[in-house]
Amino acid sequence: MCKTRRLHRVRFRSAAALALVALAALAVAGGPGPLHANPVDDQLRRLGDNTDFSRSYAPLVQAVVPAVVNVKVVRRVLTAGEEHSSQPQMDEFMKRFFGPDAPPMPERRGRPQAAVGSGFIIDEAGHVVTNAHVAREATSITVTTSDGREYEAELVGLDEKTDLALLKIEADGPFPFVRFGDSTEVQVGDKVIAVGNPFGLGGSVTAGIVSAKGREVGAGPYDDFLQIDAPINRGNSGGPTFNLDGEVIGVNTLIFSPSGGNVGIAFAISADLAKEVIADLMDDGKVERGWLGVRIQPVDEDIAAALGLPQPEGALVSSVDEGSPAAAAGLAPGDVILAFDGKKITKLRDLTRAVAEAGPGKTATMRVLRKGSERTLTAVLGQMPDTTMARAEPRHEENAQPRLGLALAPLDEETRQQLGLEGETGALVTRVQPDGPAAAKGIEPGDVITAIDGREVRGPADVAAAVKEAYGKSKKAVLLEILRRGQARFVAVPFAIS
Repeated sequence: MCKTRRLHRVRFRSAAALALVALAALAVAGGPGPLHANPVDDQLRRLGDNTDFSRSYAPLVQAVVPAVVNVKVVRRVLTAGEEHSSQPQMDEFMKRFFGPDAPPMPERRGRPQAAVGSGFIIDEAGHVVTNAHVAREATSITVTTSDGREYEAELVGLDEKTDLALLKIEADGPFPFVRFGDSTEVQVGDKVIAVGNPFGLGGSVTAGIVSAKGREVGAGPYDDFLQIDAPINRGNSGGPTFNLDGEVIGVNTLIFSPSGGNVGIAFAISADLAKEVIADLMDDGKVERGWLGVRIQPVDEDIAAALGLPQPEGALVSSVDEGSPAAAAGLAPGDVILAFDGKKITKLRDLTRAVAEAGPGKTATMRVLRKGSERTLTAVLGQMPDTTMARAEPRHEENAQPRLGLALAPLDEETRQQLGLEGETGALVTRVQPDGPAAAKGIEPGDVITAIDGREVRGPADVAAAVKEAYGKSKKAVLLEILRRGQARFVAVPFAIS
């Protein structure tokens, strides 16, 4: 998957400093301990397992707050005039009218804009975790610790896909630090506290519980959020969520807020995902992920029924990128990936995470369902590259298919060329019955059906015949491959409104 461009690299002045960070990185991952006693660990050990938090979280807060920091960034924002100007074009204009020795136009500098967020120190060398949206495009970064000390910080690297960034305090340590916990052990209902810098009010603490696990909210391809009800507001971004053992189980990132204020729904990146990304950033300032080169969609109950799967699981391949590892492995549209490198694929996220974690160059096996039978394919993963609806007027409308609620028309040669279809492929959807099964599954006029149940469609008659055959075999749905705005996808349409 995608290489993230490294914006800055950590500058080590000696081999001793390099060794220090290497050992600190091991401590973050659960390896050997730090070079110096960590005051946070000392405080937590004194708490022990028998601390009663029914009356107060104060002992826990006192232990972890020294490792939580406020992050202030300054970035340059172009004015309206600067946004619409073109530096190269203006330089060329000057040369044309004033000769080759014309002075260049002044560089667009923009106006400075300050922003605040939160973060936490993860090793004694002073590495700080925060959000990518806090640190991106920063011209300067200042970190303030709980005792009011300010330090300049450098951006080691960031990962837009998970909204995580790693900073390095430009000062000698040792610094107090906190450790990541195991977010897979978190249970819904567990008590948590969040520490951060809401609205610039540093050192604020809120408490709540874990409301849900494994949330996917559409923020990115690797969503794995803990949902918490501890109040989170602007400025909390990048701060930690702690369990009662003082371990970081999440990185606060998003809030659900129709009004702009806290309504008790906040999302924190799970510690297990954050640990992987931060370890990569610590290594060389960027995250390298494996790339398969497919577009996938979930398998719902209707698609599972159409494919003969006992339950909705796996990732349905809707298209394969030309020249990709998937194409070389023999994956084809309509395949369902059931397992990747020995890991069962239940949801789409399972596949995207597994491919990403495998990394470029990894040889992986895939268990695939194709036309009712399973097979095993092998792919050598690559590295993800840096990351008009064609409509036709209906011609001769066929009789609507009452089982699907569709009216279809054949495609002429000109329309096929516009859509990039070869041969005689395709049947045009001209009308969708508003209360019919196809409408319920999102089929629209202008969609082109290119295959049904894995067989090529050359016209409306093929669709009618396939529907009749499937219904005669007591199938509950048919699997349509449709083309919409140049993108192929699969839709399972049942014979009754779902």
